Amino acid sequence: MNFDLSEEQKLIRQTVRDFAESEIKPIAQELDEKAQFSYEITRKMGQLGLFGMYLPEAYGGQGMDTLSYIIAVEELARVDGSQAATLAAHNSLGIGPLYYYGTEEQKHHYLPKLCTGEGLWGFGLTEPGAGSDSRGTKTVAKLKDNQWIINGSKIFITNGSNDFNIGTTVQAVTKVHEDGKKEYTCIIVDKDTPGFTQKTMHNKMMWRASDTAELYFDECKVPASNLLGEMGQGSKIMLSTLDNGRLSIAAMGLGAAQGAFEAALSYAQERKQFGKSIAKFQINAFKLADMALKIELARNLLYKACWLKDHHKPFAMEAAMSKLYCSEVAKEVADEAVQIHGGYGLMKDYAVERFYRDQRLLQIGEGTSEIQRLVISRYLGC
Repeated sequence: MNFDLSEEQKLIRQTVRDFAESEIKPIAQELDEKAQFSYEITRKMGQLGLFGMYLPEAYGGQGMDTLSYIIAVEELARVDGSQAATLAAHNSLGIGPLYYYGTEEQKHHYLPKLCTGEGLWGFGLTEPGAGSDSRGTKTVAKLKDNQWIINGSKIFITNGSNDFNIGTTVQAVTKVHEDGKKEYTCIIVDKDTPGFTQKTMHNKMMWRASDTAELYFDECKVPASNLLGEMGQGSKIMLSTLDNGRLSIAAMGLGAAQGAFEAALSYAQERKQFGKSIAKFQINAFKLADMALKIELARNLLYKACWLKDHHKPFAMEAAMSKLYCSEVAKEVADEAVQIHGGYGLMKDYAVERFYRDQRLLQIGEGTSEIQRLVISRYLGC
């Protein structure tokens, strides 16, 4: 087995790391404190070619492999979870359904503008009463006079309400059979559609500089041609999108763990107690060793899942494993990083405080840790 990255992948890692260190790190704390979405950073990420990385050039993408994209997310999350979330949600959940299930006309209409960094797209699945149970969707869409009429709401939609957003893919119930079984369909809703309202959510504990939205549909009318995929294919589209999205959430966990570990290691080497650096105390040295071990294991598992996807092999189980393990490693590493910092780890002046908050969503978003275990167990035949 060859564990070496290609020269292109190494260049991507270094390029994105340099960008994150120079453009994001100096203002990450301020953006977090103000809960401010950064249009400037988003635009620069687009200029760097980070949006639509895995799309063919014909649609405005870079034509790169999955691992290259995952490395980019990892490097952003190493510095700031909010900016990584903007990129990951847009590429995996926003662009993904349009690319994999859209018509050629839909792809050429939407995708090029979604690869520039000045157009973002939402993934309208979660509802107030439909989280882990994606089939609990209550948003409905009826076809009348060659138009979809949508009523309902969505919640916790990343990139759903900022000024760069140009639309959202929405799962809705389009039919209820006599036996009570629902038919789910995906529909494209452009931002300025009458009856479609986007509302920014505030007071978040984590990813405070990313955009999280509530979406409302009140007699929202869109053309029948805005159907994404086929009628009744909605659940398939959404769940397959989550398979891909789990890789990027895993990358966020890996990056957060790496960033927290590096902060803890640096602090432990500089902090003096009892006449020597606290890194020299075996209890801290062992903590750091365990953190490094977990990060290495997490990276190997995630990169293997990416390799499977890039080689057109089944990867859904490995994606669930990666999402579960990387997110829980982020939790464990961030916790120990705060412990090593002691009281300073509880202060906003230190990055580990933000890592500690930001990692918490990773065990919830795009399928909770409990759901990942359920998914994995089903692949095992349990």
